[in-house]
Order: sequence, then C-alpha cells, then structure tokens
Amino acid sequence: MGLMSGKRGIVFGVANEMSIAWGIAQQLKEHGAEMAFTYLNGSLEKRVRPLAEQLGSSIILPCDVSKDEDIEAVFEELRKEWGSIDFVVHAVAFADREDLKRPFSQTSRDGFKLAMDISAYSLVAVTRCAIPLMNEGGSVLTLTYLGAQRAVPNYNVMGVAKAALEASVRYLASELGEQQIRVNAISAGPIRTLAASGIANFRTKIKLMDDFAPLRRTVTQEEVGKSATYLLSDLASGVTGEVHYVDAGFSTVVSA
Repeated sequence: MGLMSGKRGIVFGVANEMSIAWGIAQQLKEHGAEMAFTYLNGSLEKRVRPLAEQLGSSIILPCDVSKDEDIEAVFEELRKEWGSIDFVVHAVAFADREDLKRPFSQTSRDGFKLAMDISAYSLVAVTRCAIPLMNEGGSVLTLTYLGAQRAVPNYNVMGVAKAALEASVRYLASELGEQQIRVNAISAGPIRTLAASGIANFRTKIKLMDDFAPLRRTVTQEEVGKSATYLLSDLASGVTGEVHYVDAGFSTVVSA
C-alpha cells in the first residue's frame, strides 16, 4: 500500500518530461495515486497526453487557467467521472518573456496583469472549483520560488507574482481549514525546465547552487516529487499554509 493508494486528484502544469509537475506526478503514481491531467493547447497536448497515458491516466483535458469556464469544465468532468477528488497539484506560472528581460520598474501594465493572473490568481480559481469535490477534505499544492521572498536577479515580475501566490496559500489555508482542506506550497531551487529557459542567466543560478548550497548541487524533479507526495498524503495531515523549501538548503545560506 502506497502513501496515495485510493486517492484521486488532478495535475495542472505538465509541459514535458522535464517539468517539475511531471516529477511530482511520477512520485504520486509510484505511491498509488490515480490522476487526471490538463494541457493548455493542441501543441502541448501532443507532449502531455503520452506522458499521462504512461501513468495510466484516461482523463486528459484542455484547460486555459485564465478562463473560468475552462476550469469549471475540468472539474465538472471530474465530478462526472469520479464524484470526488483528494488532491490538486497547481504547477502553473507564466510571465511575458520581454517583461522578464526588462528592469522590474519597466514592467508593462498588461504584463503585470498577465503574470498575476496566470501565476497567482489561477490558484484561487482552481481551488474554488475543487472545493465542492473535496467533501471529505483534501490537499492543494502549488509551486513557488525564493524570488517571492527576496529580490532575485532577472526574476522580476514573476517574483512579485509568486509573492502573491504565497499569500494566497496562507489565506486559502486559513479559510478552508475547517473543511479539512489543506493548502501548501513547495519552493524548489532552480531546476532546468521549459519555464526556466525564459529567465536570463539561468545557468548562473545553477552554478551558484553548485558552489554555495549546503548539498553543493541543485535538486531534482524527483526530489520535489517526493516532498510533494508527503504534503499531499495523510502523513502531512497537520500541515497547511506552509511553504516547504526543497532547494538543497540554499535558502538557509541566503538568509544567514
């Protein structure tokens, strides 16, 4: 019996086999979870569907998290198929590449709105639709980064969006605790993913991890997946409203 045996949930944000969301999904499957997956568009469906099918998933749905009707349709399908769910993995973030390149003071108004909508508000929208299906409690998990707490070079508007995301985790956790719905975040260190390719000088961040992190390396998708499995499982039944750092100890050094 695995930690997630008998539990069903949905994973938002798998883009390819390098995605942190994919590392999480693999670990959840290894521990017995049944999962549904979403994809943004036809191009991403070609990548996501084969991965989801590897894990035995038969529920693979389109969803643009900037559209409430898309999110509502996803959870209505889950209601029809399963009746209830136990967990949600929210691994969605986006900022315009040009806004990431500019100094933060030059962030465009539209770019700021876009980053906040996709990277922060979408957690609220997804959780709102998940609540009615978590009639026996549940767990919601999202992904953040150290740039929410400190000014990280080139992270810019995404850092502000992640700060809003972390605040949203706390408010959702406070509100939903009485319903036994837990809401947490994982703050992973820099990992080579499709999303990370949009951040300037990303290789420098990797080098800093190798030089200064206590473990002298970056973490892997698998390691983030293991922590996610803990937070989504009953082992973490008393944990909510927390940011769980999985960054080879780097945040400890930075804050020292």
